[in-house]
Amino acid sequence: MFKPFIYMLKELGIPVSFQYVMEFYQAIEKGMVTDINRLFLLSRLIFIKRVEHYDMFERAFAAYFLGKTDLLDIPYADSILESKPFQDWLNKAIEDGLLPADAVHNMSLEELLKKFWETALEQQEAHHGGNRWIGTGGTSPWGHSGRSRGGIRVHGQSRNQSAMKVIGEHRYVDYSLQSSLSSENIRQALATIKRMVPVGPATELNVDETISKTCKNGGEIEFVFDRELRDKIKVMLFLDNGGYSMTPYIKKVSLLFSKMRDQFKDLKFYYFHNCVYGGVYLDPYRRNFFKINDLLQKDRHTRLFIVSDADMGPSELFYSYGSINYSSQERIPGIEWLQLISDTFKYSVWLNPIQKNRWTYHSSTIEAVSQIFHMEDLTLNGLKNAVEYIKTQEP
Repeated sequence: MFKPFIYMLKELGIPVSFQYVMEFYQAIEKGMVTDINRLFLLSRLIFIKRVEHYDMFERAFAAYFLGKTDLLDIPYADSILESKPFQDWLNKAIEDGLLPADAVHNMSLEELLKKFWETALEQQEAHHGGNRWIGTGGTSPWGHSGRSRGGIRVHGQSRNQSAMKVIGEHRYVDYSLQSSLSSENIRQALATIKRMVPVGPATELNVDETISKTCKNGGEIEFVFDRELRDKIKVMLFLDNGGYSMTPYIKKVSLLFSKMRDQFKDLKFYYFHNCVYGGVYLDPYRRNFFKINDLLQKDRHTRLFIVSDADMGPSELFYSYGSINYSSQERIPGIEWLQLISDTFKYSVWLNPIQKNRWTYHSSTIEAVSQIFHMEDLTLNGLKNAVEYIKTQEP
């Protein structure tokens, strides 16, 4: 009976391995599932290993076992404000006097979404009371506001404070691979790029080793100190800040820039327009030129992130004197400079704010650049993939 549910998880993008399936059925055979509460906890424990999959798992579980198929169609936070269900709800709420006319401007996204979920997640045919079906009140363990002890609350407000688990709140939506970039999920993605090394004198007390040594000495205290661990990673960020093509992505790029600045102590950032021709710039106005030869003298273990749409005229990428900067006299084509940078810094990735499914028909230069650098789109999933790629290049 669980086979369709397992296939549903795979179809929704949740990784399901043969080992997970075996562990799940072995647990069933051992009698570890006696009710739906235990089934929910057990299946989530076995199948979900990453926080970004929690939200979709809860949707799938509610859809398959509790009949809440409408949860699968609810959009994520990044697109919900533009969706028809949200717009219809907002207009009706304003007409009915439940929200002020300027709610969308003066209320936070979190407040609006909370109110929207309270309405959007109501069943088309409300069920009240009873002891079997999903609804409100009654003694059924599935629903909300009922008198059943334990159980799983499916949206709604908690009244008896007895639900073991809650479905429908979407507490993990910020980490979903389909969600937009936010301060927290960018921080989480970047945090895995660490290079902790011991530095300085041994001044950090090692409690475990101190206790171990003391026990071996028959109670005579022996303090053990270690050197402080510091993140010694070096990061460079190249930002394409010229022309109109990057204008729609200013907010997203600025957010990434600010979080990288917070995350990495040794971060150097440079600017360019469309492509690199002999160097980059130290300032956003592109007045202070920094030659490539000086850039190549930096530590080759530096992690390099390039943020650009890679969308330009073919001549800018392939031709001598291709730069559209009228003062440039650079003869070497931009693509050769990009290749040199890629060859020098093997820990490098290109983040493209254009959605990946549009690359092939958006510009031929995107394809050419992606042959030089590992390219990902500037989404949460793309950022995670970029970080994972950099980590796989590490010795």
